[in-house]
Amino acid sequence: MKTKLTFLAILILITFFTACNVNDSYYEDYTPPAPPTGIQVLNGDGRVDISWNPNRESDVAGYNVYYSYTFEGRYTLIGSTSNNYFIDFGASNGEKYYYAVTAYDYNGNESDLSYDVVYAVPRPEGFNQTIFDYRRFPNNAGYSFANYSVVRYDDQNSDVFFENYQGTYYLVVWDDTDIQDMGYTNDIYDIPFAPASGWSPSKDVIAKVGHTYVIWTWNNHFAKIRVTNITPDRIVFDWTYQLVEGEPMLKPSVKGGIRQQINKASLER
Repeated sequence: MKTKLTFLAILILITFFTACNVNDSYYEDYTPPAPPTGIQVLNGDGRVDISWNPNRESDVAGYNVYYSYTFEGRYTLIGSTSNNYFIDFGASNGEKYYYAVTAYDYNGNESDLSYDVVYAVPRPEGFNQTIFDYRRFPNNAGYSFANYSVVRYDDQNSDVFFENYQGTYYLVVWDDTDIQDMGYTNDIYDIPFAPASGWSPSKDVIAKVGHTYVIWTWNNHFAKIRVTNITPDRIVFDWTYQLVEGEPMLKPSVKGGIRQQINKASLER
């Protein structure tokens, strides 16, 4: 009798632990990850690079990236990734996009939209552009950002031209245009916005290799150039040009503000 009771007790214990394991295997996780933080964007030419801080939850499977044409508008899913960065290759130059990111776990739970307020306005850019000293080569001394082309220095579309005056090199603009030396930069992307003041009263600045210059064109557009090489006859530079009139964003990263929680049922997938 004692042997039978012991066997029965063991059987009950086995059944109990088996039931526990079965229940564990069917445990449902309904808790979504936290919204991603530290969203940043980098303007490009027909593209926007988006990055954020990785979530700390161990069960995060990936991230969804959304965009909207207005901050409070409807957000449309444009892609998913398991990394903490995404490139929007479908962005159009001259269009403003607001971006938001969500995190999702292996059970399909998705966080709220990220709270950072970020937008980008992609714009055209160019590299290794050359113009020449207007005194010796007047037909190839000016540059038109609107036309993306070299023009005569006094052409009505000329936004900036190059001058070698007795061995000192200048970038020169006309009376209806402004220019400002923003100092040395590592590349063309280092200056995020056009300045609100500080424009050169003389309508010219000394050209220096490695310096970036912001130009406020006659038709209320902003551009910037970064000088990469200078010789007595020519100057070489990289450039960006903002297509949206009056838009000061030249590179991009806007942070700050709080996004209200948006019902994910209203998002476009």
